[in-house]
Amino acid sequence: MKVGCIGLGDIARKAYLPVLGALPGLELHLQTRTPATLAAVGDAYRIPEAHRHTDLDALLAAGPDAVLVHAPTAVHPEIVGRLLAADVPVFVDKPLARELADCERLVGLAQDRGVPLTVGFNRRYAPGYADCLDHPRDLVVLQKNRVDLAEDARSMIYDDFIHVVDTLRFLAPGPVEDVDVRARVADGLLEHLVLTLAGDGFTALGVMNRRSGSVEEILEVSGQDRKREVRDLAEVVDHHGARTARRRGDWTPVARQRGIEQCVTAFLDAVREGRTLDAEDALRTHALCERIVNAVEKHGA
Repeated sequence: MKVGCIGLGDIARKAYLPVLGALPGLELHLQTRTPATLAAVGDAYRIPEAHRHTDLDALLAAGPDAVLVHAPTAVHPEIVGRLLAADVPVFVDKPLARELADCERLVGLAQDRGVPLTVGFNRRYAPGYADCLDHPRDLVVLQKNRVDLAEDARSMIYDDFIHVVDTLRFLAPGPVEDVDVRARVADGLLEHLVLTLAGDGFTALGVMNRRSGSVEEILEVSGQDRKREVRDLAEVVDHHGARTARRRGDWTPVARQRGIEQCVTAFLDAVREGRTLDAEDALRTHALCERIVNAVEKHGA
């Protein structure tokens, strides 16, 4: 299977290339506009010179069966659009784009052409989070905090808070009927954000504080006198009368712990098997992000 990787930045090198480089039966092709990076990464993974490309035309000429896009978000619409128009299945880092109109256009293009399109919401595959689907979820609380990272609302929500939005949608045990957004904006920068999603018998709360003093991600799901905590996608603590804690195995790869390995292999398996991958649900997450951006810009101060 011939698989392209566009963009060789930090996330590609840390998370995705170790997964792709270890999978059997892949002919890996790399593409970046930076020759030094292309040479360094190509050498590290022993990629033949003929499989190293400095532009998208050259990669497309190689005839990839699928492409993973890890380029900056600003160029996602152009790159993903060209790949879909060439009938190449696409896996793209979140967000698909920072404007909802671009997201709608790309998802529509994929649907019209019948080309698989997947947005990399890896937390849906992270074992600690996926296992929570079997737990009572009357109340879901997810915090994803940072240190000294206040920024404009659209960038923060689409680039980072989108993980919180998608995870709450994934774990919500029923249809969302009510949405509430609260935020603090200072000097034009979004400092913290609280999202509430509610439905019949459940509430899901998402919190991000970009000036919290701590880099952390904490999920709590509870109901029926049981609670489960997942800390930084690694430590799981169950409360049901007694307290039981377990951590990921010492030799568990970070990419597997964070669900990256699983979402990549799910995408590639679907492409191999000719199964359709529809990004309509991912589009709903982006639409909710747009609603949050509008709410913050209107009432966030």
